[in-house]
Amino acid sequence: MLFGFIYFFNKKIKNTSIFKEVNKKMTNVLKAKNAEFIILFLILFLGLVVRLYKIDNPIADWHSFRQADTASVTRFFVQDGINLLMPRYHDISRVQSGRFNPQGYRFVEFPIGNAIHAFFAKKFEFFSLEKWGRLLSVFYGLITGTFVYLIGKKLYGKKFGFIAMSFFLFLPFNIYFTRVILPEPLAVMFAVISLWFFLVYKDNQDFKMLFLSSLALSFGILVKPYVIFYGLPIAFYFYNKYKIGGSLKNPKLLFCLAIILVPIILWRIWMQQFPEGIPFWKWTFNGDAIRFKPAFWRWIFGERLGYLILGVWGVFPFAFGLADLRRKADVIITSLMGAFLYTAVIATANVRHDYYQTFIIPVICLVLAKGVINLWHIKYGTEWVRKLLVVFSLIFAFLVSASQIKEFYKINHPEIIEAGEAVDRLTPKNAIVIAAYNGDTAFLYQTKRRGWPVVELPINELIDEGASYYTSVNLNDAQTQEFMKEFRILEKTNTYVVLDLKQTP
Repeated sequence: MLFGFIYFFNKKIKNTSIFKEVNKKMTNVLKAKNAEFIILFLILFLGLVVRLYKIDNPIADWHSFRQADTASVTRFFVQDGINLLMPRYHDISRVQSGRFNPQGYRFVEFPIGNAIHAFFAKKFEFFSLEKWGRLLSVFYGLITGTFVYLIGKKLYGKKFGFIAMSFFLFLPFNIYFTRVILPEPLAVMFAVISLWFFLVYKDNQDFKMLFLSSLALSFGILVKPYVIFYGLPIAFYFYNKYKIGGSLKNPKLLFCLAIILVPIILWRIWMQQFPEGIPFWKWTFNGDAIRFKPAFWRWIFGERLGYLILGVWGVFPFAFGLADLRRKADVIITSLMGAFLYTAVIATANVRHDYYQTFIIPVICLVLAKGVINLWHIKYGTEWVRKLLVVFSLIFAFLVSASQIKEFYKINHPEIIEAGEAVDRLTPKNAIVIAAYNGDTAFLYQTKRRGWPVVELPINELIDEGASYYTSVNLNDAQTQEFMKEFRILEKTNTYVVLDLKQTP
C-alpha cells in the first residue's frame, strides 16, 4: 500500500514544490496577527475534545486500583472536611503497609490534588466525584500542554512549540493518562511550569522567576517526589555557573533550595507518626533486581517507549531528534538525562506500571518535535518522498499506539460496580465490609465503605476487628462458597453475593 501511495504521488507531484508551498503558507499563518492565539486555542480545544472520550467511566478501567485509592482520599475529604495533614481512605487492611490500619490513613503524596478535587466535587455537585476527578486531570494536562508550547517556543520558535504541544496533547498514551484520577497529571503540570520559569530566569536573571520555578518544583515534589528529577536542568545550570562551592555560598540559591526541599522533608517527618498509613515503597527502586537487566531495557525502551508511547513508527523521528541535540539543547539534554535517571532509579515501579512513564512524556515530545522538523528540512534524497514518509510515520505511530491504548478505557469487570451498588443499598453507611478482590481496592471503593479488599486473616478475626459484611464477585471461589454456607445471604445474583457476617443462615 505504501508503495502504491508513493507511485501515485510521484505521478501527480513530480517536479512540483507542493511541500514548499505548504511550508510557506504555514509560515505566513504563524506570522499573521493573533494567529498564535487562534492556533493555541484550536489545539487546546481539540486536546480537550479527545479527552472527553468516556469521561463518565466509573473507576473500573485501567489502573483502577490506583485511581480508586486516589479518589478514596477525596471522598473522605468531601465527607469529613479537608484535612491535608490527615488523609484517609477506605482500605483498613494490612495489604499496603503490613500493619492494621483501622483509621484508614493514606500517607503517600501530599493531598493538594485531593483538596482541589474535593472542593469542586462538593461545591459543584452537577458532576459526580469521579467525573470531577477526570476533568481536573484533563485541565492539568491542557495547562501542561500550554507550557510545553511555551518551552518549545522559547527554545526553537513557535513552530517547534506547536509541534511539541501537539505531541503532548495527542499522543494516545498521554491522552489516557491525562484523564485519569491520579496525582501524576498535577505533578507533571507543576514540573513543566517549574522548567518554564527556570528558562525565563536563564534569559533575564530575574530572581522572581527562579523563586516561582522553585515554588512550582516544590509543589510538584510534594505531589509526587519523583518530580525531583526535573530539577536536574536547574542543578546543571548552577553547577556550571557557580560550581558546588559557589552555589552553597549564594543566599538566594540556598533560599530557593530550601523552598524546594524543606516542605517535602517536613511532610516525610510528619508521616512517620502514622506507619500503618505508609504503603510499602522500597520495592519501587529495584525490588525485584530488574535494573539494567535485559528485561528492563525491553520493557522501558521496547514495550513502553517504543511500542506503547511512540507506536513503533514514532521511533524514527524520535531518533532524529536525539541525533540533532546540540545548540540551545542543554535543557532538553539534561531533561533527558533526568528522565533516564528516573526510570533507572525507580526501576521496578517503571517496569511494573506504565503510568510511571507519564513523567517522561514532556521531554519525549520536545525531542519528537526536534526530529520532525529536522526530517522535514534535511537535505537528503527526494524531498517529497522524505516528507511523505514523515507524515506516514506519524500517522502509523498514532494508529499503532492507539490500538493498544483503546483497551485501557474498557470496563472489564462491571460486576464490581453492580456489587458495590448492592452493598451501598443493603448496608449501613458506617458498615465495615470485606470486598474480596485479591487485594485490589477498586471493588472496595465501589461499595463506598471502609474495610478490606482481601480476606487477610481467618474470618472470625476480621469480624473481631469490625468486619460486618462480606461481598464477592467470584461465586466459584472456595472461600466464598464456604462463607455462603456459614453466614446469612443478603443478596445473591449470577455475578455477586452480599453476606451478613453477624448472622447465620
